[in-house]
Amino acid sequence: MDLILERLAECIEYGKVNQSTGYPKHLLGNEGAVELTSAALSSGIAPEIILSNGLIVGMKRVGEKFAQGKAFIPNLLIASKAMNACSELLKPLFQSTAEYHKGKIIMGTVKGDLHDIGKSIVKMVVEGNGWAVIDLGVDVSKEKFINALKSNENAMVGLSALLTTTMLNMSDIVEGIKQFNSSTKVFVGGAPLTEEYSQKIGADGYFADPHSFVNYLETQIN
Repeated sequence: MDLILERLAECIEYGKVNQSTGYPKHLLGNEGAVELTSAALSSGIAPEIILSNGLIVGMKRVGEKFAQGKAFIPNLLIASKAMNACSELLKPLFQSTAEYHKGKIIMGTVKGDLHDIGKSIVKMVVEGNGWAVIDLGVDVSKEKFINALKSNENAMVGLSALLTTTMLNMSDIVEGIKQFNSSTKVFVGGAPLTEEYSQKIGADGYFADPHSFVNYLETQIN
C-alpha cells in the first residue's frame, strides 16, 4: 500500500496525469496518477487514504517547493491538473461532501480588481489539499461576499488584490463581513499586501504564498 501511494504522490508532485503524459523524464512510460488511483482503489485502499496519503502529500510537496522558490507557477498548474483528474475518480465514492472536504472557503478578487491568476493558483492548491472553494471571481463587492456567507454557513473568506489601489477596498469588505458575523475568519493575499496591512484592516491573517495558507488551514480543522 505504501509503495503505490508514494508513487501516486510523486505523480501528483510532478504533474504526471496518466501514462501518456510526456513529463517528467524520470517517469516516462510509467503509470500516471489516474492509473495509480484506479489501482489503489482496486486493491482495496480507502478513498480517504488515497486522498490524504497520496494526492495531498504530492500537492504539499510541490507547494513547499513553490514557497522555497524551487518550483514555479507552471509546476503548480500541472500538479493541480493531475490532482483534479484523480479527484474526479474519488468524489463519487465519498458519501457526502462533508466527508470529502475539510471545510469551505469563499474566495474572490476584491471590487475594482480584475486580476485572477493569483487567486486561481491559491484556489487550486487549497482544493488540492482537500478544501471546498466557492470562487466568486473578480471585482467582487462586499455584498456578494456576504451573500455567499449566507449560503455557506461556517465558511472562511479569502480576499485577493494585485493593485495598491484596489487593496484599499479590502478594508470595507472586511468590516462588512465582521459586522455580518464577527466570528467569520477573513484572510488576505496579493502582491502589494503585508501582515501589517492585514492587521490594520482587521483581517485574521495575511499569507504570502499558497503553501503557508494551507498549513494554517490545517490548524483550523475541527
